[in-house]
Amino acid sequence: MKISEISDILDAEIVTGKNKLDKTVVAAGGADVMDDILSAIAEGSVLLTGITTDNVIRTAQIAGVVAVVFVRGKKPGKDVLEMAKSYNMPVLLTRFSMFVASGRLYMNGLRGLDGSW
Repeated sequence: MKISEISDILDAEIVTGKNKLDKTVVAAGGADVMDDILSAIAEGSVLLTGITTDNVIRTAQIAGVVAVVFVRGKKPGKDVLEMAKSYNMPVLLTRFSMFVASGRLYMNGLRGLDGSW
């Protein structure tokens, strides 16, 4: 699934990384505890989270995440967005809860980090 498709499915605002919308995402994971992302196979995935600290962007970069979606209408600060820009990482914002956002992606064919359908 392309990042542009994720944006459409989640009715998301693209805040950074508009030049990366054709990047393919192979899986999705939702977490508010970044250790969960580091312990999962996250390479090439999208991260859904409600945590808006710069630690999210650092964790995503280390884990090989290709895009971050902030759920529940959360908006990260300028410092977080600047960090995402420096990594050329797409950041999307959606009003949907993590549960609903994950479900919408799942129903449209994106698998979870554990490979399950």
